[in-house]
Amino acid sequence: MIRYHVSFENPLTFYLQIQLTLTVPAEATEALKLQLPAWRPGRYELQNFAQKIQRVVVDDADSGEVLSYRKITKDRWQVADAAGRTVRVRYNFYAHQMDAGGSWLDESQLYINGVQCFMYTEGRQQEPCELTLELPDNWQIACGLPQKAPHMLQADSFEHLIECPLIASPTLQHHEYQAQGIPFHVWVQGECNPDWPRLLQDFAAFSEEQLSLFGSFPVSDYHFLNQILPYNHYHGVEHTNSTVITLGPAQLLMTDVLYKELLGVSCHELFHTWNIKSIRPAELLPYDYTQEQYFRTCYIAEGITTYYGEYLLARSGVRTAEQYFHELNTMLRKHYEDDGRFNLSLADASVDLWLDGYKNGVPDRKVSVYHKGALVALLLDLALRQLSKHQRSLDDVLRRLWLEFGQPGVGYTEDDYIRLVEEVAGRPMRQYFDSFIYGTAPLEEPLTKALHFVGCTLLQEENVSATEGVFGFKTIVKNERTEVVNILPHSPAAATLTVDDEIIAVNGQRVQMNLQVLLSTGASSYELSVFRQSRLNTVSLAADPTRRFWPKITITKRPDATPEQQVSFKQWLKQDF
Repeated sequence: MIRYHVSFENPLTFYLQIQLTLTVPAEATEALKLQLPAWRPGRYELQNFAQKIQRVVVDDADSGEVLSYRKITKDRWQVADAAGRTVRVRYNFYAHQMDAGGSWLDESQLYINGVQCFMYTEGRQQEPCELTLELPDNWQIACGLPQKAPHMLQADSFEHLIECPLIASPTLQHHEYQAQGIPFHVWVQGECNPDWPRLLQDFAAFSEEQLSLFGSFPVSDYHFLNQILPYNHYHGVEHTNSTVITLGPAQLLMTDVLYKELLGVSCHELFHTWNIKSIRPAELLPYDYTQEQYFRTCYIAEGITTYYGEYLLARSGVRTAEQYFHELNTMLRKHYEDDGRFNLSLADASVDLWLDGYKNGVPDRKVSVYHKGALVALLLDLALRQLSKHQRSLDDVLRRLWLEFGQPGVGYTEDDYIRLVEEVAGRPMRQYFDSFIYGTAPLEEPLTKALHFVGCTLLQEENVSATEGVFGFKTIVKNERTEVVNILPHSPAAATLTVDDEIIAVNGQRVQMNLQVLLSTGASSYELSVFRQSRLNTVSLAADPTRRFWPKITITKRPDATPEQQVSFKQWLKQDF
């Protein structure tokens, strides 16, 4: 048994005191090696959690003798004289990251993602673990781990331990619902008043829909751990039998705008219980927390999950078709606002998550595995339905992934996924993969054709914004400064403007929240005064009367949809046309 103990002396410092205790066999011939993870599942980039560790002390727990150790990498420690001893490792961890993958300490709560702060012993990750939390008596714990005693949790292994984040607090709210006999726990930390009857009814609906899709559940119970914050925030991270969701502002939780976000992220994260936590790429079995683990299928792990996270809310009746299309159109807008879709494939973008996948990055370099991944999943789902007259769909591919790889704990490869798609389709699908997964072919035409099958279309409308539609650039206003933030390649703006330019005047008139008006007079060209790297420049911006840029692309129902298409729509969405 490997034992962890967590306490805190002064929550105002944000420092946790963490203690790891283990017995080293007398016959051990190699030095004891301790490792802290460098990244966490769900965010495929090195985060180097060791930068949050302060003052490591190693001693003999029985005698108190201080043992010497050596730090051999940025997040690895070696203890030489450990054989036959009960070794105690103590260190402070700075818990001051409030997001769904972070850890946090203050006077009101303790929130831990163990992957950030718990060291493991090399070669002993499979041993049972015990976690004791030194907490006030009236604090409750929300966690997917079994509780052996008050404030004491048990895990089958180190992996099990760090896969179960926890929130401890005296103010936790807790409700439970059941779907197909499985208990689902909803925990809320924060100053808010959820509409519990509505929330539980909606959560039960999308949970039932997911369970019906896959046919069985990977775990015996499930925990939604919600940090509802007093400020704007949105984040979710999946775990084996739980998720952490950070969302705010709390006072708006049950408003339409924020409640739809809660539903969307919750349905998305629950879907991950199958897709990535159980149905896992071969490259991620097992996890290696010391270095990058490149895999080219994040368009499956995140793209398909993003598609189903919204789609199943409509299919379960939680969202209306109109609400679902609103979310689809948000994805379309995000996909089409960046020309990176022409420069990087989905498979390569999966690899590049480890490079810069979670940052804006340089302009027009990359494509989103979430947004494009969801759109190509929609395209594939509709294609499979059309080929089989709704007898088969992407549901069937996912069920087979679950039965052939997820349930037996076998990692799948790219070729496995292609094979399953082709077997469900009953025909070769190489063109789909070459064009949209491994290539950068545009989605407009194939999406339009696929949507026609369910009585919908991809509608393109002119962008009425002068800066975007006529000249091909976007701005934001910060502290009354109008700054250029995005420029479309080969647009009129690309010839004269650069990102970070501050536009101060147009044809000698000062820019004061009126840039659109000043550029909408119909003139063939405009003189712009801009500050560029603290130097004043005057540039000429000329429109191209034959071209328009950044059209508004949306999915909408066809007014001339046939009765057959309307029936097809209902078979896809389980809602009347």
